[in-house]
Amino acid sequence: MGENEAAWITAPAAYPFTVNSAPKPKPGAGEVVIKNAAVAINPVDWKIQSLGGYINKYPFILGEDAAGIVEDVGPGVSRFKKGHRVIAHCNGLMTQDPANSSFQLYPVVTEALVAELPDSLTFEEGSVLPLAISTACAGLYQKDRLGLPLPVVDGAEPTGQTIVVWGGASSVGATVIQLAVASGVTVLTTASPANHDFVKSLGAQIVFDYRSSDVVQDTVKALASTNFAGVYDAISEDTSFKAISAILDGLNMTVNVASVLPYDKPTERFAPKYVNEAISATVLAYSIIQEPHSAIGEWIWGKYVPLALANGSFKAKPEPLVVGNGLKDIQKGLDVQKKGVSAKKVVIAI
Repeated sequence: MGENEAAWITAPAAYPFTVNSAPKPKPGAGEVVIKNAAVAINPVDWKIQSLGGYINKYPFILGEDAAGIVEDVGPGVSRFKKGHRVIAHCNGLMTQDPANSSFQLYPVVTEALVAELPDSLTFEEGSVLPLAISTACAGLYQKDRLGLPLPVVDGAEPTGQTIVVWGGASSVGATVIQLAVASGVTVLTTASPANHDFVKSLGAQIVFDYRSSDVVQDTVKALASTNFAGVYDAISEDTSFKAISAILDGLNMTVNVASVLPYDKPTERFAPKYVNEAISATVLAYSIIQEPHSAIGEWIWGKYVPLALANGSFKAKPEPLVVGNGLKDIQKGLDVQKKGVSAKKVVIAI
């Protein structure tokens, strides 16, 4: 193992990151050390950098998405050994330990959030998935969210249910669509016209333009004759909250709504339950590996993801947009992500 380095955030709202040495990683019980090959950027990264909050101590290391090669394993690790190609949802925001974050050469991650990456996928492709997987699953499968049946690798039995995925071309949305289809559910989603073919390729059956003046009316009409099971709002901005609330009013229905960010004006009919991490102390995306939801994480990360990636039924989407190479370019990655990307996920090769 070489020397460790990291892109550190040295103080609240400090800009840019400072690349410097980092402690040599030591895996504890149930932990895996990964030699990073690629990391992906998420909105939570630049939001924490810009706004501060969520971090108890500085300097700190951010980053949730990692792909690379297993360097070392701790006691009790059974699924991995040195040399395995893997993807990992780094849990530093849960533990408040910078060793567990991805913006470094050698992150330490809990085995429960690591999955083997098949040779058919590059590290850059694999890195787009981890946070999106945990966030999608917290909303889709927890009983107090949408409560869908867990996905299967081949030929899900149709449940007869339909869900709406608002923002299907986003990183989380693309993963939600695929998982919902693998759970036997029909998906109606929204995307810009340029991304309609993309979301259909992931399994969405009905797609509407979210900017259309008729999107609420069209969605109500399409759902009227279905067994409508709920909504996953992968955007969670005023426009999406307003549209989804109007759809439920149009159907005169109350269904479960999962959202990646909280909504501050809930009504009896429209009260989204948010699932993303770093929004509260409960770091909800990580809850799929904690009781009472740990069976979700065990199935998803331990079985479904490695098998479905290997047979191609679960795709590493959206495509990576590689904007740099090395820890020095992670700040550039945050800046690009903050400006906005469509149907792509910003990635840095390490």
